Amino acid sequence: MGARETLFYDHVKIFVSGGKGGDGLASFRREKYIPRGGPWGGDGGRGGHVILHASSQLATLADFRYRRHYRAEKGGSGGTKNRTGRCGGDLVVRVPVGTLVRSADTGEVLADLVGDGHSVIVARGGRGGRGNIHFATPTNRAPAMAERGEPGAGLTLELELKLLADAGLVGMPNAGKSTLLSRLSAARPKVGDYPFTTLEPSLGVVRVEEGVGFVLADLPGLVEGAHAGAGLGHEFLRHIERTRLLVHVVDVGGLDPLADAALVEQEMALYGHGLASRPVLMAANKVDLPGAAENLVRLKERYPDREIFPVSGLTGEGLAELARGIARATKTAPAPVLETAPVQYRFEPRFTVDREGEGFRVRGREVEKHLAMTDLDNEEAVARFQRIMRIMGVEEALHEAGAGEGAPVFIGDSEFSFFDS
Repeated sequence: MGARETLFYDHVKIFVSGGKGGDGLASFRREKYIPRGGPWGGDGGRGGHVILHASSQLATLADFRYRRHYRAEKGGSGGTKNRTGRCGGDLVVRVPVGTLVRSADTGEVLADLVGDGHSVIVARGGRGGRGNIHFATPTNRAPAMAERGEPGAGLTLELELKLLADAGLVGMPNAGKSTLLSRLSAARPKVGDYPFTTLEPSLGVVRVEEGVGFVLADLPGLVEGAHAGAGLGHEFLRHIERTRLLVHVVDVGGLDPLADAALVEQEMALYGHGLASRPVLMAANKVDLPGAAENLVRLKERYPDREIFPVSGLTGEGLAELARGIARATKTAPAPVLETAPVQYRFEPRFTVDREGEGFRVRGREVEKHLAMTDLDNEEAVARFQRIMRIMGVEEALHEAGAGEGAPVFIGDSEFSFFDS
């Protein structure tokens, strides 16, 4: 039997790219009775941004299953009469509320979209290239060059969904969590009489009375070693990090409910992330089964300070009292402290020079940006690029690296010949 394919997507990688800026224009004013009108080329428009927008209408990251690349619209080119090109349209990508956004390359947390309507720009569009009107000088009154648009920022993101619920049902497999959720709310999770029925989280809204309710999550059952990844492991545990309250469902009709309860508590404590200090209620489920009454007494003796609700998901006994107890507890339970990974600040040199075959490779975001914005078919633009490289110290670095006259120099996809000026 092959692996089960779940529809609950809670972790994906996507590539996002801002739109390229529009190219600037090299043009000249030519009107009757206005001799030597001079440069009149406008700037290119800004490229569009890629924006992630949290929406409560989405429940999973399944929309990213078939599409993994997102690129915003490029900016329009500059026009004559110093007209600026239009800006590229922003690309708004909807994600579920509770989505954590990380850089796939550095692990840096870029955003934590915990509220409906929260949004963040994850890839900025490139700026538009300048028209030739900006390059006029007293000694060059008719520049024939203009900048190309700047490429938009591009990066790979990791999106991780952590459910946002007021309370979460935790417990051993087959403790009856799914049945309780289906009886307390309109949610219809998969229910069966065998372990591991729940392989993906489910959410339901519980209405206690007019104006009183809460969001309840049914989460996959825990097994021994879950904190280290056994069973569903972290697939499960990360979804209870953000609940205000835990409802520990214990099967008091089982063989050893005390051992089951102790195992679940142990796994949550070993996982960390504040779960051991989270407020907990207990739902002693399946009180309709033989032997449940004796086990309920033992459970209360083992946890004398914990509020325990005897319930039966099958018959409905005690469910109204449980719902009221959860609603009451969620009002006073503190919001969980959301842990985020520390931002890793890395020093990046302005550029690097490395030997590559018979030539030399120059790398650096700033160098590559200037190259991308240079029209290599325009002599003035190429001369300006060379001046920028000289001012930045690239020529000196190439000389120190051993580059001789005529040595090949590679920047991005372009090749140049080195001449020490």
